Amino acid sequence: MAGALSHIRVLDLTRVLAGPYASYQLALLGADVIKVEALEGDEMRYGTRSNDWEKRGLAAPWVAVNAGKRSITMDLKSPKAIEAVMRLVPKVDVVMENFRPGVMDKLGIGWETLKKVNPRLIYCAVSGFGQDGPLSQRPAYDQIIQGFSGLMSLTGTPQTAPTRAGYLACDAMGAMTAAFAVCAALVRKQKTGEGEYIDVAMLDSTLATMAAWIVSNYLNAGAVPKPMGNENHTAAPSGTYRCK
Repeated sequence: MAGALSHIRVLDLTRVLAGPYASYQLALLGADVIKVEALEGDEMRYGTRSNDWEKRGLAAPWVAVNAGKRSITMDLKSPKAIEAVMRLVPKVDVVMENFRPGVMDKLGIGWETLKKVNPRLIYCAVSGFGQDGPLSQRPAYDQIIQGFSGLMSLTGTPQTAPTRAGYLACDAMGAMTAAFAVCAALVRKQKTGEGEYIDVAMLDSTLATMAAWIVSNYLNAGAVPKPMGNENHTAAPSGTYRCK
């Protein structure tokens, strides 16, 4: 059975996790995702090179968010590579990137340039803090956003917090937000024929998932969030208990 996005082609310029996990959601839905990697490959490909799979560039975390994609390697600082990207853009529906804001413009393949080549293009940029604003130029990765969003301050007990979540929660939240936004833009394009620019901030995406109880209780009721271990902010008993 063909996937819902089997008629969609994506040019994936993302790296590491938040961006690749977003484009992977589109691949799971059937999209043809063309992943552009640096000449030496994505940083996640090789892990610690401690086993044969990692030495071959097939580290488990990399495969987990890139399976089903087609990969090509380019040095995007090379004019020939930029020419190749410009030839691909008219043939794709979506471009996804997670460089620091401004990098794509410096390379000559930013939104303003690409939409002239393909007016129906959907361009999705994933970053830590968004494309503009006082924090936009700061590099960010998952744990930075966990701290800025307040997620770490809620994780653990009153004695142990702040504690990092046990997985890359903010990368995943940003990725799922980006994939959802791209799908919405594709639906809109069916009606209008127009492309769209999508700015996804991992910080915004994480805060949005905290809206129920944490953020709303603070903004509307003045309840200051605090770490509660395995207890629940709104119900009791609702913890973790040793059972038979």
